[in-house]
Amino acid sequence: MSTSESTTDAAEPAHGGSAGQTLATLVLDAAAKHRGTALRSPDGAGWRELSYPELGTAVREIAKGLMALGIAAGEHVAILSNTRAEWTLADFGTLCAGAVVVPVYQTNSPDECQYVLEDSGSTAVFCEDEEQVAKLREVRDDLPALRHIVCFEGEPEGTISLATLRARGTDVGDDDIAERVDGAQAGDVATIVYTSGTTGPPKGCKLTHANIRSLTDMVLQRLDVAPDRDCFYIFLPLAHTLTRAVQVVGIAAGAELAYWRRDPKRIVEDVGEIRPTQLPSVPRIFEKIYTAATSKAETAGGVKAKLFWWAVGVGREVHSRRQRGGHPGVILKSRHALADRLVLHKIRDLFGGRIELAITGAAPIEEQILTFFFAAGVPVLEGYGMTETSAAATLNTLAEHRLGTVGRPLPGCEVRIADDGEVLMRGPNVFIGYHDDEAATREALRDGWLYSGDLGELDGDGYLRITGRKKDLIITSSGKNVTPSNIESALKQSRWVSHAVIFGDRRPYLTALLTLDPDEAGALAEKLGVGSNDPAALAQDRTVRDELQAMVDEVNRKFARIEQVKKFAVLERDLSQEEQELTPTLKVKRNVVYERHKDVFAGLYDDG
Repeated sequence: MSTSESTTDAAEPAHGGSAGQTLATLVLDAAAKHRGTALRSPDGAGWRELSYPELGTAVREIAKGLMALGIAAGEHVAILSNTRAEWTLADFGTLCAGAVVVPVYQTNSPDECQYVLEDSGSTAVFCEDEEQVAKLREVRDDLPALRHIVCFEGEPEGTISLATLRARGTDVGDDDIAERVDGAQAGDVATIVYTSGTTGPPKGCKLTHANIRSLTDMVLQRLDVAPDRDCFYIFLPLAHTLTRAVQVVGIAAGAELAYWRRDPKRIVEDVGEIRPTQLPSVPRIFEKIYTAATSKAETAGGVKAKLFWWAVGVGREVHSRRQRGGHPGVILKSRHALADRLVLHKIRDLFGGRIELAITGAAPIEEQILTFFFAAGVPVLEGYGMTETSAAATLNTLAEHRLGTVGRPLPGCEVRIADDGEVLMRGPNVFIGYHDDEAATREALRDGWLYSGDLGELDGDGYLRITGRKKDLIITSSGKNVTPSNIESALKQSRWVSHAVIFGDRRPYLTALLTLDPDEAGALAEKLGVGSNDPAALAQDRTVRDELQAMVDEVNRKFARIEQVKKFAVLERDLSQEEQELTPTLKVKRNVVYERHKDVFAGLYDDG
């Protein structure tokens, strides 16, 4: 069945389990145990803090409010909102009421919201504001099961405010809440999380309390997270299972969760002000920071550019020696101190200066970027998992990491590589199936193993390397198999490129659709002496195309002939969530891009 296998020993809880080991007891136990700041969120020009005791009070009041509305144990309650403190309160409040949480991406269209709410049978939904409520108004007639809408901001017509909900629960007693909390079983479904739909319609993954608590225990065995010390910066969608897992891990450990200002342009500013110790993110954010830091050196040129890259080179050598188990000698140590004083500390300062660990996942990231940040003292490490594994299954750590891999299995997890290269996983964090979709469940779960759809390799020490995705695999007309993600990652290393999408299934050669990085358009126009910095105009400019052609030629030299890009087109705009081309975690929806721009791809083959 398999060619290789890796596992990390640990006690393996069953999917069933007893009362007491639920997410409701987790948050209430944390609230009783810890006294520091639980949540920090933007409040005008400053920040508002909520202590752990206050967190316990808030989730109880929300639970009581839901019970006062008539929400029964086991009913489905959705959350349609940007990532913010109220999302976390609604999440844990719903769980304390014995209900099941159904996250909905805030970027969803009205039709997409209808699909999730209808498929899940949600009877209540928390909405962020009037904008999200307006989506539901468009489809409300098609949602007969939906009885209540609770709004975080204001009280639009047809809704009640979060404050009103909390006030309504005053007639519900503490014993009633205790009965709901005690009545839940670890094997009960805690949440139905819908996949981002990169390869088809979203499917609702049923995750139990035991699934998520098992994952939490696994992660805390691998990461050192402490109360009153650690702070997680939270900005990715809480509708995504990765951010949700970070939230639970942080609360379980008594750490602080600090929420963004809900402005993508202020993420770096937020991080500098909040000064987190833990930064979970996706590759695109680190790619942007890398581009910003390196392009500044490029623009300076001369001695400053040489000094910058000398310092990074020294940092890389120090990390390389330490990773091999050695130590920098006296000379290298003194060079590193100078490099840090002149350059490297400035990169750390972008992250607030306290970063101990940054975790990245959801998509591939170039090893060159990882070594860059390690050189500056900002350890960025990859992990791997799926919604179906409650977010994670493997993880690199500071003590045990191998760059270019996604780490070793978490304690209690098993990873196998099937004969065709597919990554298989087994463990207490693996979901119990898809909501109302037995056929899809049977396809994903076979003989106790989760079939991931991803392709990978295990090395002799048990580190997993993801090499591609089965459904993304391109088979050229000559029968050669090509993994597009590696080529796309290399193309995105260009300062000027925001996204790259490789095409070529059943074709004689590969082509690419490139988009220009809007943040670098001005610098590109200035470098090439182009009159306009409008991305649409730049996409049509011959000089820009020549610059990109030189970049493509350089990337091609890294790959075998069959993997090289023969032709490319430049889109006049960037890919976007609004156009349904990107998921909320900024992964490319390949099939959508192929269909939406099929004429562009076809044009690249017109003359053979």
